[in-house]
Amino acid sequence: MGILADSKNYLKYFLSYLEVERNFSEHTVRAYSSDVTAFLLWLDNKHLEDIKYSDVKEYLLFIYKFNYSKTTLSRKISAIRTFYKYLYREHLTESNPVVGINSPKKTKKLPEVLSEKEIERILNQVDISTPAGFRNRTILELLYATGMRISELCSLTFQSLNLENDEITVFGKGQKERIVLVSKRAKGFLEDYIKTARSLVAKGYEVNCDETSPIFINNTGYKLQPQTVRMCLRKIMDNLELPKHVTPHKFRHSFATKMLDNGADLRIVQELLGHASITNTQIYTHVTSQKLQQTYQLSHPRAN
Repeated sequence: MGILADSKNYLKYFLSYLEVERNFSEHTVRAYSSDVTAFLLWLDNKHLEDIKYSDVKEYLLFIYKFNYSKTTLSRKISAIRTFYKYLYREHLTESNPVVGINSPKKTKKLPEVLSEKEIERILNQVDISTPAGFRNRTILELLYATGMRISELCSLTFQSLNLENDEITVFGKGQKERIVLVSKRAKGFLEDYIKTARSLVAKGYEVNCDETSPIFINNTGYKLQPQTVRMCLRKIMDNLELPKHVTPHKFRHSFATKMLDNGADLRIVQELLGHASITNTQIYTHVTSQKLQQTYQLSHPRAN
């Protein structure tokens, strides 16, 4: 059982396409790579251009046996669908056997968010006495203030900043450009980080500060990776007794929910988050409605 040389090359080109043209996050590219590799291993010696709709259906029946969650199954199907769409577009196959394959309907799960008190507890837990610690605090402040994805934040360069107008230019999924707004508090941390802590994070290494240089760097002066931020946040959470699994993306959820709680227009929140469709943003209105109902039940004398 193995993968044909041509298939390996096609996969390599596909992953490069996801990273460069589609600007998928490192996490998503890794997941898609794993999903497509599993499919190619199952195909064994079959050529990709010889695969038919019935073959894809047979593969899906095979993976259904592993009792994956609907979310995981949807991602695996999406990976194969995107892979074949790419092959067909590049004329590497004459047909697309995944056309007509539907993903299982996912149960809509409301995003878990952090309260302002929980956010403050996390922020105050960060040790800012070291350059790396001050960098980490700045990152978390920005995530909550702007709603950026962690991959977007790690890709920021000096030319992204327009702090005189409290703006940061972000390149999201598919290299779509948008502007996010930054609060005075987060802006203060960012300016202090750039002036004092940034050059000390990579002590002993030359640190560039030109327009294309990354804002957030690691201890060797290179661009900070999202996985490093996730690891730093995990270490911070280890010292807090908080009954929630906290990830950088949870700061984005919390930003969106807080904006809507305070009366922000749904279209504005959609623009700030960089959602292609407003239906992706509407899930936060359900979180807000749920909170309103809970408050009503607790506060109104005749609610029960």
